Amino acid sequence: MLRSMYSGISGMKNFQQKLDVTGNNISNVNTFGFKKGRATFKDMVSQQIAGATGPGENRGGVNPRQVGLGTQLGTIDTVHTQGSLQNTNRELDLGISGDGFFQVVDGDQTFYTRAGNFYLDEEGDIVNGDGLYLDGAGDMNIPATAESFSIGEEGTITYVDENGDLQDAGEIEVAQFANPEGLQKSGDNLYQETENSGEPEISNPGEDGAGTLVAGTLEMSNVDLSEEFTEMITAQRGFQANTRGITTADEVLQELMNLKR
Repeated sequence: MLRSMYSGISGMKNFQQKLDVTGNNISNVNTFGFKKGRATFKDMVSQQIAGATGPGENRGGVNPRQVGLGTQLGTIDTVHTQGSLQNTNRELDLGISGDGFFQVVDGDQTFYTRAGNFYLDEEGDIVNGDGLYLDGAGDMNIPATAESFSIGEEGTITYVDENGDLQDAGEIEVAQFANPEGLQKSGDNLYQETENSGEPEISNPGEDGAGTLVAGTLEMSNVDLSEEFTEMITAQRGFQANTRGITTADEVLQELMNLKR
């Protein structure tokens, strides 16, 4: 009887975590470049009541008899599917159509992101909303005297100087990982490399399997609200079912206690 109560407790804990993941997805439905999470479960060790036996001369084999002891959290995955690209018509809004991450630098540390809302600082360097420099090849600088600038789908940055001449300001490069789900979320729409993500492979957009840049767009979150609300209902009902199991086990134990009267 106590087994069923502890199994119910484990189910409640895991559905709470599932609800946490779902709630975080919903809260980031409008976060640029956000990749949704997914919680999966796995069963815990089973108590062996009787082992399996093989067939003999006069009797066939018997399957094992086991009682499960509940559930535990299996994984919390980051689902790196493509989000939709929203048109903004702003030159420094960049979306990646395909695989790859932008590289942004904070001192000696490099972070990776799919959020492409970039800006120019006072010195003409391209930065994200927190002031981290966009990394690439070349100067990656657009002087204040430039009359206009553009970014091609291969990452090439060009601008027209005060004399009307076309100048090259560098190239945006993207990073690819053998296992992007192994990246660690660092907050602020940033990821960090881990031992299981593999080392980044740096290439120009559109080369070596990397996605192309689409200027004037931003990648939206890949969260599907209808799917998340369904997951929320599933987590809620699963939690309720486990509480009902605990209540039922408690009632049976109460009946056993009453046998003494």
